[in-house]
Amino acid sequence: IKAGFRHIDSACQPRHYREDLVGDGWTAAAKELNLKREDLWLQTKFSGLGAHSEDNIPYDKDAPLETRVRQSLALSLQNLQTDYIDSWVMHGPENNWDDHFEVWRTMEEAVDEGKVRQLGMSNFYRLEDVEWAYNHARIKPKVVQNRFYSDSGHDVEIRSFCEKNDIEYQSFWTLAANRDAYSHPEALELAKKKGLSPEGVSAGTAAAFHCKLFYAFCMALGISPMNGSTNEVHMKEDIALMNRIRSGEKIFEDSNEMGIIGNALGTSNWNTILDEEDEL
Repeated sequence: IKAGFRHIDSACQPRHYREDLVGDGWTAAAKELNLKREDLWLQTKFSGLGAHSEDNIPYDKDAPLETRVRQSLALSLQNLQTDYIDSWVMHGPENNWDDHFEVWRTMEEAVDEGKVRQLGMSNFYRLEDVEWAYNHARIKPKVVQNRFYSDSGHDVEIRSFCEKNDIEYQSFWTLAANRDAYSHPEALELAKKKGLSPEGVSAGTAAAFHCKLFYAFCMALGISPMNGSTNEVHMKEDIALMNRIRSGEKIFEDSNEMGIIGNALGTSNWNTILDEEDEL
């Protein structure tokens, strides 16, 4: 938050997340920086039984499914020290559609009650599942958060669906799964050209600037990449890149420059945004 980030992603899943520390962190930063709750955007998730360690489930595992969803939200609100969640995401598919919609209807109730502003879904990798969930939801998902990697074909069809239906596509595992796309010599040259890699840097530092180029590539495709850096310098560099893009700067001049990264992804039809023309 001190580096400039205002959107925070978490989950009510003690196995991998510490929502309580997120709550302590954002409230401390807000006090120090004189920020209001509405200056920050908090996203968290409901995680089904299979996502938890048996000895650390954040709700009554024997309770009815809708009760588990409500208990998860209550704990998230307590952990995050807030009276509303900006974005509440279903962390993964349930075992069947009946259970899926039981979870979703309960999440919709939380929107009706003012406890949640919007809903989303995560780890849905089949277009037909995303379409079915969307078409049968009263309150439509505003977020799809998926692993961005070649095994799923980089979610080309799902990203296209999101673009057409005003859904934010959030990517995780963005850098780790795609190193070949941004670590080759052509990418380094492009990073230098774009002011994302200074002359005479070490190999490790150069790799970090490659990452900035890949973030720029993702954002040019309409993707919101999740950033998990714990390095304060890298955080500030990432914010600087976002500010360049938000100011209207086009990091990539044309589809040929985009292709330097995209054509190394391993997914032939990676491009859902650009058309046959070169202009972005």
